[in-house]
This record gives sequence, C-alpha cells and structure tokens, in this order.
Amino acid sequence: MLKKIFFAAVGVSLLVAAITFTKLGQFAAMGEAAENMMVPPETVTAMSMVQEQWEERITATATVTAVQGVEVSAEIGGRVKRIAFESGSIVNKGDVLIELDTASEDAQLASAEATAALAKASLTRVKKLNKQNLTSQDALETAEAKVKETVAQANNVRALIAKKTIRAPFSGRLGLREVNLGEILREGDTIVSLQTLDPIYVDFSVPQKELARLQAGLEVQVTVDAAPEDTFIGKIIATNPDVDLATRSVRVRAKVTNPDEVLRAGMFAKATVIMPEKKTVLPVVATAIAYATFGNSVFVIDEQLNEESGETEKVLRQQFIRLGEARGDFIDVIDGLKPGEEVVSSGVFKLRSGMKVMIDNTLAPEPSIDPQPSNS
Repeated sequence: MLKKIFFAAVGVSLLVAAITFTKLGQFAAMGEAAENMMVPPETVTAMSMVQEQWEERITATATVTAVQGVEVSAEIGGRVKRIAFESGSIVNKGDVLIELDTASEDAQLASAEATAALAKASLTRVKKLNKQNLTSQDALETAEAKVKETVAQANNVRALIAKKTIRAPFSGRLGLREVNLGEILREGDTIVSLQTLDPIYVDFSVPQKELARLQAGLEVQVTVDAAPEDTFIGKIIATNPDVDLATRSVRVRAKVTNPDEVLRAGMFAKATVIMPEKKTVLPVVATAIAYATFGNSVFVIDEQLNEESGETEKVLRQQFIRLGEARGDFIDVIDGLKPGEEVVSSGVFKLRSGMKVMIDNTLAPEPSIDPQPSNS
C-alpha cells in the first residue's frame, strides 16, 4: 500500500514539474518577444514657441449709462387730453409728448387778458390827464402798477397752460408709455422714459495703482452678452478725482459710439482699456498645458539619435512652466520655455516623458488671440 502511494506521489511531482517547465519556457519566449517588439510612436499636434508683442490692457467690469436719461413726468396735475408719441419712438428736443386739459386755465387766461387790457386803457387815459395836469403823479404810478400786475397775472396763467403741454427735454429714444388718454395725472407721475443712446457712457473702476497710466483719449473696447460678436469702440473722457475708500479703486468714464443702439442704459459690460505700451511674451496654446496641483507643465519635443537604427527620433520631455496673462486661446509662459522649442499642442493627458512621437498638424484646430465662438 505504501509503495502505491509513493509511486503516485512521484508521478504527480513529475507532472507538476513538466507543466512548470513548459510554462517557464512560454514566459521566457513572451519576454523575449516583448523586448524585440517596437512600440509605434504616438501621433501628436505641435507648435513652435515664438515671441510676440502683446499690447498692454486693463480689463474691468462696467456698467452702461445713458449720456442723458430721465423719467419724463408731469410738473402739474391734469387730465390727459392728447398723447403725441408712440412707445419706443425717437423724438427731438421740444417735441410734444402729451397735452393735458387746459379748459379751466384758458378761461382764467381770458379773464386775465381782459383785466390787463382794461388796465392798459386806464393807464392811457391817466397819462393824457397827467399831461394836462388834471391828475396827480400818484394816480399815474398806480395805473402803471396795475398794468404790470394784470400782465403778470396773465403771464402766470400762460405759464400754467405751457406746463400742461409736456415736451421732450432733449433728443433721444422713448421707452414704454406709462399713461392713457383721459387719465388724471398728479404732480410727479411718470409719463415715459427718455434716453440718449448714441453716444453712450460706459462706467468702470480700476485699481488705484493703474491711475497714473490712465489718461483721457485712451481707447476702450466694450463687449456685452447681448451682442457677443460685436466690439464697441470708445475713448476715456474722465476719471473721478477721488479714490473709493472701500475698494481703493478709481471710477472711469468712457464715451462709446452706439449707432445701432445695441448698448442700453443699465447693461452689464466688459471694458478693456488699450494702453499705448506693448510687452514681449512667449505664448502657448492653453490646450498644451497639463494642469496639476504640484505644478503646470508642457511636453517639449526633443530630437534624439537612436544608436541602434541610426535614425533621429522625436522624444517627449515634460517641462514645468510658470504662466502669466491669458489672452484668447493663448497663455503667456513667464518661465520654463525658450523661443524655438517645439511643444505638444493638444492631447497632453495621454502622454508621458520619454515617449516617442510623430507630428501631424493636419487636423489641429487654429488657435486665436481673439476667438469668436459660434452660439451653439
């Protein structure tokens, strides 16, 4: 019995040894094949680092303000007799907007004019008598004062009638009508909004350290969400003489041309002041940067000689960089790269240092310093 167990154990051991020997041979063959296998280079897009001149800019959030804007209201009360405008129309200075009922004032004016005419006739008679020394100087002065009083009363009524004809105080575009025909207006009731939209003001604040660089006449570019594809051009016309105590910033005003009246008072906008100075930068496309908490980097493409094949190969080198101002699709590289170096411009998440690559820019997107993406 023991002999049978012994021979069985020996047989199992020999079988295990044979299987192990076979597998080790297979693994050795696979390792040798892996060593001899050539990994194809990764296809990437690339760009060459070139120095450029960027104009200095100061960017700030801004608010659009009308050059002239007012809520036209009634100076005195009355019933609306006539409405002479349409909502949203353009008016000129002095155009009639509404007329209030003046029946009562017309009657008062007729009475005042009659009283004034009687006073003038009485003054004429007194003057004739005075020349003949048939009346006193006091009577003459009383008659002259009476004329002045009655004329003033008539003029006062005329002024009341004029105030009941409400006119545009300046040229501009009207808003929505706030009154209806026959409505009784009280003093101060709003009739319509009137705004001058071309040109228009754009107000914004800049840090106090930029105050010395700002001056009247500098170009300002304005963009708004309402017209993302348009850039409105204006110039700085004034700065506040004081600095805001809370923010330590200075308020600046620019006048911007607005022929199509796209900009409206109250809009949120972005203002960019174009400075006369320019600076030298080394821009790289944003898609070339691998962002990480321990530092941002790019992959530089170096050329190395393959000693076995004798051919020159393109090999990646991860290079950490320091970034500066971003503008459009580009970011200025302050430190880490040199002009003339070639870097991978897209797909950096799949790369590693030491990897062999080949460059194909056929389908590479065209970066822009002032991109205008379409509305999707």
